[in-house]
Amino acid sequence: MKKTEELRPVTFIKKFTKYAPGSVLVSYGNTKVLCTATIEEKVPSFLKGRGQGWLTAEYSLLPSSTVSRTNREISKGKLSGRTSEIQRLIGRSLRSILDLKALGERTIYIDADVLQADGGTRTAAISGGMAALVSAVQYLQENKKITKNPIRELLAAVSVGVFNQEVILDLDYKHDLNADVDMNIVMTESGKFVEIQGTAEKNTFSHEQLLAMLALAKKGINQIIVKIKDGF
Repeated sequence: MKKTEELRPVTFIKKFTKYAPGSVLVSYGNTKVLCTATIEEKVPSFLKGRGQGWLTAEYSLLPSSTVSRTNREISKGKLSGRTSEIQRLIGRSLRSILDLKALGERTIYIDADVLQADGGTRTAAISGGMAALVSAVQYLQENKKITKNPIRELLAAVSVGVFNQEVILDLDYKHDLNADVDMNIVMTESGKFVEIQGTAEKNTFSHEQLLAMLALAKKGINQIIVKIKDGF
Protein backbone atom coordinates (compact mmCIF):
# COMPACT_ATOMS: atom_id res chain seq x y z
CA MET A 1 0.00 0.00 0.00
CA LYS A 2 1.46 3.33 -1.01
CA LYS A 3 2.13 6.10 1.49
CA THR A 4 0.24 9.36 1.15
CA GLU A 5 3.34 11.23 -0.09
CA GLU A 6 4.24 8.58 -2.68
CA LEU A 7 3.32 8.16 -6.33
CA ARG A 8 1.59 5.03 -7.46
CA PRO A 9 3.94 2.89 -9.60
CA VAL A 10 4.59 5.02 -12.71
CA THR A 11 5.89 3.45 -15.93
CA PHE A 12 6.40 4.54 -19.53
CA ILE A 13 6.64 1.83 -22.18
CA LYS A 14 7.99 3.57 -25.26
CA LYS A 15 7.55 2.51 -28.91
CA PHE A 16 4.41 0.68 -27.85
CA THR A 17 2.86 0.76 -31.32
CA LYS A 18 4.55 0.44 -34.70
CA TYR A 19 3.44 3.30 -36.94
CA ALA A 20 3.29 6.49 -34.87
CA PRO A 21 6.58 8.46 -34.60
CA GLY A 22 5.85 8.73 -30.89
CA SER A 23 4.08 5.98 -28.95
CA VAL A 24 3.96 5.44 -25.20
CA LEU A 25 1.88 3.33 -22.83
CA VAL A 26 1.87 5.22 -19.55
CA SER A 27 0.69 3.70 -16.28
CA TYR A 28 -0.12 5.56 -13.08
CA GLY A 29 -0.92 2.56 -10.92
CA ASN A 30 -3.95 0.89 -12.49
CA THR A 31 -4.61 3.83 -14.79
CA LYS A 32 -3.25 3.03 -18.25
CA VAL A 33 -3.25 5.44 -21.20
CA LEU A 34 -1.92 4.88 -24.70
CA CYS A 35 -0.43 8.14 -25.97
CA THR A 36 0.68 8.56 -29.57
CA ALA A 37 2.18 11.47 -31.46
CA THR A 38 1.65 11.67 -35.23
CA ILE A 39 2.88 14.33 -37.62
CA GLU A 40 1.13 16.04 -40.51
CA GLU A 41 3.10 18.25 -42.91
CA LYS A 42 0.62 21.12 -42.78
CA VAL A 43 -0.93 23.49 -40.27
CA PRO A 44 -4.49 24.71 -39.64
CA SER A 45 -5.66 27.43 -42.02
CA PHE A 46 -5.26 30.19 -39.43
CA LEU A 47 -1.50 29.45 -39.29
CA LYS A 48 -0.73 29.06 -43.00
CA GLY A 49 2.22 31.15 -44.14
CA ARG A 50 3.25 32.16 -40.62
CA GLY A 51 6.26 29.86 -40.49
CA GLN A 52 5.24 28.06 -37.35
CA GLY A 53 3.77 24.74 -36.36
CA TRP A 54 0.94 23.57 -34.15
CA LEU A 55 0.15 20.87 -31.63
CA THR A 56 -3.32 19.63 -30.79
CA ALA A 57 -4.69 16.75 -28.74
CA GLU A 58 -7.57 14.31 -28.61
CA TYR A 59 -8.61 12.25 -25.58
CA SER A 60 -11.01 9.38 -25.15
CA LEU A 61 -12.10 6.77 -22.63
CA LEU A 62 -12.32 3.41 -24.36
CA PRO A 63 -15.55 1.46 -23.71
CA SER A 64 -13.99 -1.14 -21.40
CA SER A 65 -11.78 1.31 -19.49
CA THR A 66 -14.28 1.67 -16.64
CA VAL A 67 -16.24 -0.76 -14.46
CA SER A 68 -19.41 -0.27 -16.46
CA ARG A 69 -19.08 0.13 -20.25
CA THR A 70 -18.44 3.69 -21.41
CA ASN A 71 -20.24 4.48 -24.65
CA ARG A 72 -18.08 5.81 -27.46
CA GLU A 73 -18.82 9.50 -27.77
CA ILE A 74 -19.06 9.24 -31.54
CA SER A 75 -22.32 7.33 -30.97
CA LYS A 76 -23.72 10.46 -29.30
CA GLY A 77 -22.60 12.69 -32.16
CA LYS A 78 -20.66 15.09 -29.93
CA LEU A 79 -17.96 15.22 -27.30
CA SER A 80 -18.85 15.53 -23.64
CA GLY A 81 -17.83 18.67 -21.82
CA ARG A 82 -15.34 16.64 -19.77
CA THR A 83 -13.63 15.19 -22.86
CA SER A 84 -13.41 18.60 -24.56
CA GLU A 85 -11.94 20.16 -21.44
CA ILE A 86 -9.34 17.43 -20.99
CA GLN A 87 -8.11 17.43 -24.57
CA ARG A 88 -7.82 21.22 -24.52
CA LEU A 89 -5.80 20.89 -21.30
CA ILE A 90 -3.45 18.35 -22.89
CA GLY A 91 -2.96 20.50 -25.98
CA ARG A 92 -2.29 23.80 -24.23
CA SER A 93 -0.01 22.12 -21.67
CA LEU A 94 2.25 20.66 -24.37
CA ARG A 95 2.17 23.81 -26.52
CA SER A 96 3.44 25.77 -23.51
CA ILE A 97 6.86 24.12 -23.72
CA LEU A 98 7.15 24.10 -27.52
CA ASP A 99 8.94 26.59 -29.76
CA LEU A 100 6.36 26.48 -32.54
CA LYS A 101 8.63 28.42 -34.91
CA ALA A 102 11.32 25.74 -34.58
CA LEU A 103 8.70 23.08 -35.36
CA GLY A 104 8.11 24.55 -38.82
CA GLU A 105 4.80 24.44 -40.67
CA ARG A 106 3.64 21.04 -39.47
CA THR A 107 1.15 19.76 -36.92
CA ILE A 108 1.75 17.21 -34.17
CA TYR A 109 -1.33 15.32 -33.02
CA ILE A 110 -1.31 13.84 -29.53
CA ASP A 111 -3.90 11.10 -29.09
CA ALA A 112 -4.56 9.88 -25.55
CA ASP A 113 -6.74 6.79 -25.30
CA VAL A 114 -7.55 5.58 -21.81
CA LEU A 115 -7.34 1.79 -21.73
CA GLN A 116 -8.03 1.51 -18.00
CA ALA A 117 -9.21 4.24 -15.65
CA ASP A 118 -8.46 4.34 -11.94
CA GLY A 119 -8.10 8.06 -11.29
CA GLY A 120 -5.68 10.58 -12.77
CA THR A 121 -6.38 9.87 -16.44
CA ARG A 122 -5.81 13.48 -17.49
CA THR A 123 -2.53 13.79 -15.62
CA ALA A 124 -1.29 10.47 -17.01
CA ALA A 125 -2.33 11.60 -20.51
CA ILE A 126 -0.32 14.81 -20.20
CA SER A 127 2.81 13.02 -18.98
CA GLY A 128 2.41 10.27 -21.57
CA GLY A 129 1.81 12.90 -24.23
CA MET A 130 5.06 14.57 -23.20
CA ALA A 131 6.97 11.31 -23.64
CA ALA A 132 5.32 10.67 -27.02
CA LEU A 133 6.16 14.22 -28.11
CA VAL A 134 9.84 13.68 -27.26
CA SER A 135 9.87 10.61 -29.53
CA ALA A 136 8.13 12.48 -32.35
CA VAL A 137 10.65 15.33 -32.17
CA GLN A 138 13.52 12.83 -32.24
CA TYR A 139 11.96 11.35 -35.39
CA LEU A 140 11.86 14.81 -37.01
CA GLN A 141 15.49 15.46 -36.10
CA GLU A 142 16.70 12.04 -37.26
CA ASN A 143 14.97 12.56 -40.60
CA LYS A 144 16.47 16.08 -40.89
CA LYS A 145 13.08 17.76 -41.04
CA ILE A 146 14.07 20.17 -38.29
CA THR A 147 17.48 21.40 -37.13
CA LYS A 148 16.57 22.73 -33.69
CA ASN A 149 14.82 20.85 -30.90
CA PRO A 150 11.53 22.74 -30.38
CA ILE A 151 11.04 21.35 -26.86
CA ARG A 152 12.18 24.04 -24.43
CA GLU A 153 11.88 21.79 -21.38
CA LEU A 154 9.96 18.77 -20.19
CA LEU A 155 6.79 18.84 -18.14
CA ALA A 156 4.56 16.36 -16.33
CA ALA A 157 1.32 16.33 -14.40
CA VAL A 158 0.00 14.74 -11.24
CA SER A 159 -2.99 14.98 -8.93
CA VAL A 160 -2.89 15.95 -5.28
CA GLY A 161 -5.65 16.34 -2.76
CA VAL A 162 -6.84 16.26 0.81
CA PHE A 163 -8.32 12.98 2.03
CA ASN A 164 -9.34 12.51 5.66
CA GLN A 165 -7.56 15.79 6.47
CA GLU A 166 -4.30 14.43 5.05
CA VAL A 167 -2.54 15.78 1.97
CA ILE A 168 -2.12 12.95 -0.54
CA LEU A 169 -0.23 12.58 -3.82
CA ASP A 170 -1.50 10.91 -7.00
CA LEU A 171 -5.10 10.03 -6.14
CA ASP A 172 -6.59 6.79 -7.41
CA TYR A 173 -10.33 6.58 -8.10
CA LYS A 174 -11.26 5.63 -4.52
CA HIS A 175 -9.42 8.64 -3.09
CA ASP A 176 -10.58 10.93 -5.90
CA LEU A 177 -14.22 9.99 -5.31
CA ASN A 178 -14.04 10.69 -1.57
CA ALA A 179 -11.48 13.50 -1.42
CA ASP A 180 -12.19 16.73 0.44
CA VAL A 181 -10.01 18.53 -2.11
CA ASP A 182 -9.00 17.44 -5.61
CA MET A 183 -6.29 19.24 -7.55
CA ASN A 184 -4.45 18.60 -10.83
CA ILE A 185 -1.06 20.23 -11.33
CA VAL A 186 0.93 20.61 -14.56
CA MET A 187 4.50 21.78 -13.99
CA THR A 188 7.72 22.08 -15.99
CA GLU A 189 11.08 20.60 -15.15
CA SER A 190 12.29 23.99 -13.96
CA GLY A 191 9.41 24.23 -11.51
CA LYS A 192 7.15 26.62 -13.43
CA PHE A 193 3.42 26.07 -13.34
CA VAL A 194 1.48 25.46 -16.52
CA GLU A 195 -1.91 24.82 -14.96
CA ILE A 196 -3.47 24.39 -11.53
CA GLN A 197 -6.98 22.95 -11.34
CA GLY A 198 -8.18 22.74 -7.76
CA THR A 199 -11.57 22.33 -6.16
CA ALA A 200 -12.89 21.88 -2.65
CA GLU A 201 -15.16 18.90 -3.19
CA LYS A 202 -16.49 18.51 0.35
CA ASN A 203 -14.58 20.87 2.64
CA THR A 204 -12.62 24.08 2.16
CA PHE A 205 -8.83 24.03 2.41
CA SER A 206 -6.33 26.31 4.09
CA HIS A 207 -3.42 28.28 2.69
CA GLU A 208 -1.08 25.88 4.50
CA GLN A 209 -2.77 22.89 2.86
CA LEU A 210 -2.51 24.57 -0.54
CA LEU A 211 1.24 25.08 -0.09
CA ALA A 212 1.63 21.48 1.08
CA MET A 213 -0.23 20.21 -2.00
CA LEU A 214 1.89 22.31 -4.36
CA ALA A 215 5.11 21.11 -2.72
CA LEU A 216 4.01 17.48 -2.90
CA ALA A 217 2.98 17.87 -6.55
CA LYS A 218 6.40 19.32 -7.39
CA LYS A 219 8.11 16.36 -5.73
CA GLY A 220 5.97 13.89 -7.67
CA ILE A 221 6.35 15.69 -10.99
CA ASN A 222 10.14 15.73 -10.65
CA GLN A 223 10.06 11.96 -10.15
CA ILE A 224 7.81 11.50 -13.19
CA ILE A 225 10.08 13.63 -15.39
CA VAL A 226 13.02 11.40 -14.44
CA LYS A 227 10.99 8.43 -15.69
CA ILE A 228 10.10 10.25 -18.93
CA LYS A 229 13.79 10.84 -19.59
CA ASP A 230 14.67 7.21 -18.98
CA GLY A 231 15.39 5.49 -22.27
CA PHE A 232 15.73 8.62 -24.41
